[in-house]
Amino acid sequence: MVKIVNAESGSGTTRTYGGVGATERRERRRTALLDAALDLLAEGGAGAVTKRAVCARARLNDRYFYEHFADRDVLLEALAAQLTADGIAAVVSATLAAGPDLRGQVRAAADAAVGFLATDPRRHSLLLASHSDETLQRARLGTQRDITAAMAAVVRELRPPAPGTDPLDLEMTAYTVVSGTLELVAAWIRGEFRTTRTHLTELMAAMLLAGTAITAEPQ
Repeated sequence: MVKIVNAESGSGTTRTYGGVGATERRERRRTALLDAALDLLAEGGAGAVTKRAVCARARLNDRYFYEHFADRDVLLEALAAQLTADGIAAVVSATLAAGPDLRGQVRAAADAAVGFLATDPRRHSLLLASHSDETLQRARLGTQRDITAAMAAVVRELRPPAPGTDPLDLEMTAYTVVSGTLELVAAWIRGEFRTTRTHLTELMAAMLLAGTAITAEPQ
């Protein structure tokens, strides 16, 4: 049954189908398209992600694709941005919930980062395919910048910089740690480093902890 609800927001009539409003339906379609793109990326790499394949997997027609994305590249960029935001949220939440000990907080951050990838193996594909596709390469740079900003913000909260410290030092240190860690995790996923998740997490935590203490000599 279709229930029509008149909205007084000036935007016209809002139709509710089966108790689901128009805004929620649009969001569900967007989520379905992103999920389909991630499926295809994991199964066949970046080349498998096409508008036609995504629509077929999501069981939506073209007009719903264009409701959210201008083309396939915009879809991939949105997918990378969404996973980056979700990953940052998971890491920041784990870090702030870890208690007052700095090492415990840093280890919680490293564990949450690896755990975010481990809970859904499809997420590996975005990290691994980022060197093989121009759009994903650009998205990777954006991801590194976003994670760097988040790391720097958390470090400032957990370990306020000493007076006179150049803020750029923290930004550059965080960028180095983040970009290196992403490469390390990607290599671990590919099997280039045969170690356990626990060992990887401890090593990442040690590097992150060292990064929080790096400052340059005053010029």
